[in-house]
Amino acid sequence: MGSWTHAFGSRRGGGGARVPGLVRSGRGELRLFWRTFSRNQLACGGGAVVGILIAIAVFAPALAPWDPNKPDMKKILSRPSAKHWLGTDQIGRDVLSRLLHGSRISLAVGFVSVSIATLIGILLGAAAGYHGGVVDAVIMRLVDLMLVFPRFFLLLAVLAFLKPSIWTIMAVIGLTGWMGVTRLVRAEFLALREREFVIWSEAIGAGALRVIFRHILPNAMAPVLVAMTLGIPAAILTESGLSFLGLGVQPPYATWGNILNDGKDLITYAWWLTLYPGLAILITVLSYNLVGEGIRDALDPRLRQSGVGRIIRLGR
Repeated sequence: MGSWTHAFGSRRGGGGARVPGLVRSGRGELRLFWRTFSRNQLACGGGAVVGILIAIAVFAPALAPWDPNKPDMKKILSRPSAKHWLGTDQIGRDVLSRLLHGSRISLAVGFVSVSIATLIGILLGAAAGYHGGVVDAVIMRLVDLMLVFPRFFLLLAVLAFLKPSIWTIMAVIGLTGWMGVTRLVRAEFLALREREFVIWSEAIGAGALRVIFRHILPNAMAPVLVAMTLGIPAAILTESGLSFLGLGVQPPYATWGNILNDGKDLITYAWWLTLYPGLAILITVLSYNLVGEGIRDALDPRLRQSGVGRIIRLGR
């Protein structure tokens, strides 16, 4: 584990020059990670879909054939056709355009809320794992307290007192989703703080912040990266559920959840209002989960070794 710390920028000697062997070690780890990840066809397929979804979200205004919020009273509940590929809703708005624009909000909520939760989790987990004692006890009791309450009901309770908006949704999901990352980071710090490179850094006078952020944290980021990847689809699902209940992002802004909400009462004769946003949520969540599982497997040395062994045996 210590090789990751040195490979990503550690310096030796008075001149501060990088040691070529250590840099090559870091590059070798990256090549091994990519070689293992690329063998997982499901993870690669999920990564390709995620890349397409991000591109669609970025270029949604250019890709959308119609204004997503402009009604057309002559085209109310039009079935999918050459003019409106995915049909229209109950006030004549183009469903495809609304799905494209909704992807921007859904993915933005996923990325921003997970970033907030990860930042809080890293700071609290690092403090608990490195300092231990009273700091660890207080932080972990706070984690236990937060885990007592079901997250979705906690979100509903908080949003009942706040005005729903995209920024509120991002903040609330992020502020109620940091507990898992805190536990992961704490566990990694507890395992790493007794390692030789940490003890050596402390012995030569390195401060706590330098030890935490320069030496221990880079070695603890592998499970955090997996947790972030798997946390994005969970946040998208949460936002979609809140929007479906009318507590998420409010109209006229389009999200996959409120498009589903618009179509729930018309499912018998306007099936496209629920089918297409449902498929968008399904494909997005499945793709992110496949990527997260692939990253987890590629970062696990035991799985990497077993994977190489299987290939060798098959080659014989």
